[in-house]
Amino acid sequence: MDGTVKSPPIRQWLGLIAVSLGVALIVVDITIVNVILAPIIHDLAIDSVEAQWIQESYAIVFAALLLITGRLSDLHGARKIFLIGLVVFGVTSVVAAIAPNGGLLILARFLQGAGGAMILPTSLALVNATFTGKARGQAFAIWGSTIGAAAAVGPLLGGWLADFSWRWAFGINIPLVAAIIAGALFYLPASPRTTGRIDVPGGVLSAIGLGSLAFALIEGRTHGWLITTEPLSIGGLSWSGGPSPVLVAFLVSALVLLTFWRRQAALGRRNDEPLMDVRLLSIPSFRNGNVVTLFVGLGEFGIIAVMPLWLQFALDYSAFQAGLALVALAAGSFCASGASFSMTASALTQVRIGLLLEAAGLVMLGLIAATDSTWWLIAIALFIYGIGVGFATAQVTNVVLVDVPAESAGQGSGIQSAARELGAALGIAVLTTLFFSTLTSSLRDRLTSTGLSGRDAEQLSGVVSQSAGSVIPSLSNAPQTATAADAAREAMATALEVSSYVCAGMLVLALAATLFIAPRTAGAGAEHEPARQEPSPR
Repeated sequence: MDGTVKSPPIRQWLGLIAVSLGVALIVVDITIVNVILAPIIHDLAIDSVEAQWIQESYAIVFAALLLITGRLSDLHGARKIFLIGLVVFGVTSVVAAIAPNGGLLILARFLQGAGGAMILPTSLALVNATFTGKARGQAFAIWGSTIGAAAAVGPLLGGWLADFSWRWAFGINIPLVAAIIAGALFYLPASPRTTGRIDVPGGVLSAIGLGSLAFALIEGRTHGWLITTEPLSIGGLSWSGGPSPVLVAFLVSALVLLTFWRRQAALGRRNDEPLMDVRLLSIPSFRNGNVVTLFVGLGEFGIIAVMPLWLQFALDYSAFQAGLALVALAAGSFCASGASFSMTASALTQVRIGLLLEAAGLVMLGLIAATDSTWWLIAIALFIYGIGVGFATAQVTNVVLVDVPAESAGQGSGIQSAARELGAALGIAVLTTLFFSTLTSSLRDRLTSTGLSGRDAEQLSGVVSQSAGSVIPSLSNAPQTATAADAAREAMATALEVSSYVCAGMLVLALAATLFIAPRTAGAGAEHEPARQEPSPR
């Protein structure tokens, strides 16, 4: 042997394309519904409660099932669970596309979340198992860039499809799922399995704990963090007063996840079969890398949730134009993917470069945020930010999973996916709360300075905030409220500026957290490898 490293065969790269497209599918479905919600409400004649669950049921179920699907991936093979997830996603997309009422659409969204929870962690496990060495870093670069690009393209695709019918936003998934399944069957080899069983009580505890936590993070601004500010209606039941359901959900989540952790630790000590082997956290790169993943989720996803509001209601972009502006982010993400192929820097170094570029892009966005920001300056800021996403999001996964034993790849991927999703949910919760709080206070101050009474200023700023800015165009069209509309646009620009700086700060914290990840050395995986059962013969 000459000691040279062979490049992976072309079929492995084709298999990676199938995996990446599967991930793109589930990420797009998180963001696309925000854009098509208005025509759904009009077409199906649904109320605000149903609209809320159409938006959020997917993300809650998605987060709740990640640990379970990660364990299933180890027991039954990552490719098999990936394919089942695609089938579930495709079938539920058909149901969503033809749904005659809000109830069936909500059910379809719940089940779509289950399909998505099968796809994300198994995609990680497949990439981690299929590629080694430098090729693994390149593969994760493509995988991560796809996530960044899909998050940006979702609003664009939704805005375009909404001009035809909101049903196409779900219908378009069907041919894509068929193509991805074909690619996975042809180009992905069957995955190894381990013998064992599912810890059913642990599965129930993890689903309740993670689901409750995701619900609390998503719903905090709507229903109140401590005291109920907006009734919660589920079926024929209504929670309309007293302690917020969000506070209760946080308490339930903390209690249940503590019970879950204690059970998993006890099973691990007995060499039983835990749903989540907590001994994986004894691997420094895995433990500390997941902390970085959490901070990255905090800093990355929140700004994408609020930026389209500024583009549409402060700058008067259409939904399609707002989505088009985010294409610069996707372009930067893919440029980073291409650049990583020729880079000799380690995965950890690329994470640090990415976090610096993300923070720089967000600082630039904060500096240019105004009511008359030019599109090309926005595009440059988002392009720089996108390059950072392409490096950081991709390679942090490589860092997290590099030392995880092959037979625990599903569990490791499930934990890393959960850290990513909870970080994203927390980031969106923090950023939307900050954004709308800043918008309300800034607008109130501006209206008061124009001579409006404190009570009227408070009421009008509340209306603008509760409408997420969508009332601004109608205010602008009426001569008596045109001044208030201008003030609302300025307040929204201020809110985006503050949000951009806060997101940049979170990413700097993520950068600081990378200092606790020791660079991988030869044999590091064996040195820190947790005790585990031997895998069954393939």
